[in-house]
Amino acid sequence: MKNKTINWGIIGLGNIAHKFAADLLTIEGAKLYAVASRTQEKADEFASQYNASKAYSSYEALAQDENIDAVYVATPHALHKANTLLCLEHGIAVLCEKPFAMNIGEVNEMISKAKEKNVLLMEALWTYFLPHYQYVLDLLKNETYGKVLNMKADFGFYRAFDTSSRLFEKSLGGGSLLDIGIYPIFAALSTLGIPNKIEADATFFDNGADSSCTVSLGYNNNVSALLKSTLLEDTPTEATFYCEKGTIKINTMFHMPSTVSVIVDGKEEIKDFNYKTIGYNYEAIHFNQLLREGKTESPVMTFKFSKQLIKLLDEVREIINLNY
Repeated sequence: MKNKTINWGIIGLGNIAHKFAADLLTIEGAKLYAVASRTQEKADEFASQYNASKAYSSYEALAQDENIDAVYVATPHALHKANTLLCLEHGIAVLCEKPFAMNIGEVNEMISKAKEKNVLLMEALWTYFLPHYQYVLDLLKNETYGKVLNMKADFGFYRAFDTSSRLFEKSLGGGSLLDIGIYPIFAALSTLGIPNKIEADATFFDNGADSSCTVSLGYNNNVSALLKSTLLEDTPTEATFYCEKGTIKINTMFHMPSTVSVIVDGKEEIKDFNYKTIGYNYEAIHFNQLLREGKTESPVMTFKFSKQLIKLLDEVREIINLNY
């Protein structure tokens, strides 16, 4: 596997699959080999656009293709478990889009199957692998500007309520929390760890999907995190860490390629990372490397971290009484 070109498959051909496929084209030693949709027409169109060799009209047909090394699961949240298990059963490594699944029970089932089959599995939370985010993690870990006193993060955009859209379909995991609220919660978990106190409040659409969610996390030494997600308004979508000797801010669209501001004594310095891609290539490169090395778990996006993340989301859902 060391020098092998990794043959990728993609299951689910929506917006995020287009972004992943576009970035996959920029990676040496990787090829989009096969794609699968619920209709042959959509699969053919996608395959043609990104030069994939095979186009399937069912996920099962793709999973049976023995030439595939890895599959990116980009279907709606509620289908992640079934689609992942399908690929793992056929011995195919899986990079599954966030959220990993709908709850901790489903995540545990997926991880157990990966271990049983001895196959690589990873949650595709791309932010973790972006250079600007790793840069901030290093600043915080090294306490370059002292300890973190508190942090805040938000993610919000306005969309007119549309019952035909996956984004608002409660049964598919639609709503603000699982779709975009996961990013502020991820930012807190990856920097401050597991909280010892959780408070949450939410508003809801008429169909029961959450339209906005505010979460407050408490830690030792009065450290706190204030997190917000909403589909009702555009928000700055920033992540800010208030430290003893300065403030570190990941600027707008913090979850994707962005810039980082460091503010000390009122003076702001902005670091630009000169991104050339959409940003999905970083997690894909990491995954390819794990596959070539015969690894079955990422040392960055570990099973332990994925479980902690979904548990936090489960706890928030319990507090706001959101059930799928």
